[in-house]
Amino acid sequence: MLKVLTVDDEPKNLRIIKELLKEYCPQVAHVGEADNIDTAYDLIKELQPDLVLLDIEMPHGNAFDLLDKIMPVNFEIVFVTAFDSYSLKAFKYSALDYLLKPVDIAELKAVVARAELRAGQKNMNEQLKFLMQNIKQPAGGLQKIAVPTFKDQLDFIDFQSILYCEASGAYTYIFTVDGQKLISSKSLKEYEEILPEHTFFRLHHSYLINLNKVKKYHKGRGGEVEMENGTFLEVATRRKDDFMRRIGY
Repeated sequence: MLKVLTVDDEPKNLRIIKELLKEYCPQVAHVGEADNIDTAYDLIKELQPDLVLLDIEMPHGNAFDLLDKIMPVNFEIVFVTAFDSYSLKAFKYSALDYLLKPVDIAELKAVVARAELRAGQKNMNEQLKFLMQNIKQPAGGLQKIAVPTFKDQLDFIDFQSILYCEASGAYTYIFTVDGQKLISSKSLKEYEEILPEHTFFRLHHSYLINLNKVKKYHKGRGGEVEMENGTFLEVATRRKDDFMRRIGY
């Protein structure tokens, strides 16, 4: 059974999450709660939780101050946040789970289920370091994303090195300028949301391309783009006009 510790400075939030866990996540044991980072630090050392649901902003410090004190971690973390959209993108770039306040039941169940699957893996510390670097970046300064693969690992890649992404069911192939072909457990839709809109374009239901890596456009009903590596990708007819506008035609 997964041992869960909740950390939030609002008693109401602690009570709600505890009740939701009890009702909708019977596979976990709620072992404790803290309303500040000092108490959280002590309870983590004492209780050795498997999962910490961690509020970002608290009195006398925030979640990252706690992580600075306690890393390396040997438990899963799900951040609970009311952060703005830019900061949420930093979480997505780092492939870390988060919950938005007010907490949605379906999302809570999903992040707990994912934490169960990840328990015992060794990616969390790398992801946390990557997140803290990303959080400190100015808006528009994020350059790398964490790509979860099927080898119990994360590949951290510069998004400008991505030629294009190709859907494969619920998974995604990522093709890079140096000839790599990575398979990720994230869907193409997730990468469409994560990668910067000014650089990447959903060309087709199967393809998300880096516009900076397009070599040629070949006209046709929808047409095709030729990428820098010589790969030809179909342009969906319904996306053609949007694509032409994006390339300034």
